[in-house]
Amino acid sequence: MRKHPVVYGMLILLVLGISFYVFFYKAGSHSGKNKGFSLHDKIGVVCVDGAIMDSLEITEQLDEFANDDSIIAVILRVDSPGGGVAASQEIYDAVIELKKTKKVVASMGSIAASGGLLVACAADKIVANPGTITGSISAIMQFANFEELLKKVGVKSSVVKSGQYKDIGSPLRDMTPEEKVIVQDLVDDIYNQFIDVIVKERKLPREKVVEIADGRVFSGRRAKELGLVDSLGDMTSAAKLASQLAGGKGKYDLVYPSKKRTSVFDYLLEGAATHISNSLKEKMESKSGLSYLYYPAR
Repeated sequence: MRKHPVVYGMLILLVLGISFYVFFYKAGSHSGKNKGFSLHDKIGVVCVDGAIMDSLEITEQLDEFANDDSIIAVILRVDSPGGGVAASQEIYDAVIELKKTKKVVASMGSIAASGGLLVACAADKIVANPGTITGSISAIMQFANFEELLKKVGVKSSVVKSGQYKDIGSPLRDMTPEEKVIVQDLVDDIYNQFIDVIVKERKLPREKVVEIADGRVFSGRRAKELGLVDSLGDMTSAAKLASQLAGGKGKYDLVYPSKKRTSVFDYLLEGAATHISNSLKEKMESKSGLSYLYYPAR
């Protein structure tokens, strides 16, 4: 090798390149335990983390487990303050569909409020920690108004529209009383859809749900007293319950959804792009649009 330093250097680079590739390949190919051979039952885990702004990835993961005959049950791990109405409803519908073939147990983490509670209600059973923050059964629609700011800087706006209410909620002016009624009707309709889910899935009297559905939050322990959750416990408790409901043998492995394999460069670029995209999307969508979202003090 001393006679061929160039060849020696190339071999070193090759070994380093292979090592980096294997590292990032493994990092990007799977999350959690591999779905390989096991003598134990397999319980799938689908995580709903952070604000719910899009349902595609989660619904694909639910569908993956629905079509996997080796999976006896699924845990829906919810750690979310809620989010978009449509995205929350789509995940809810996907869990309802999954229940046709698998038992599903929702495991509430630190927070499972508003839309997070909605998706959890689709499960066969709900397990929460005593200190879980849940509830916030409500809908919200927010609008910003920059009219006074624009006046201070000397900026005027002109609007040409084809319908009386086309610019309803415009940040350039206050809403009229008639427009507020229209928006309130919309929010009330979305709110009542949430109530319908709670009444149906938790088998509670509508008047009882309406009484607590004013946006307030509860601890997991209080939620159990109110009938919003079935039992108190952690992720392990949820897994044991899922195994029991599915008629499992008592021993199980938790299996996480597979991820697409990627190269080292794709892994780095995709991670950065996803982080930036999600950050911008959450900030933009949190400022407008209908949401099943819990807003803690900021």
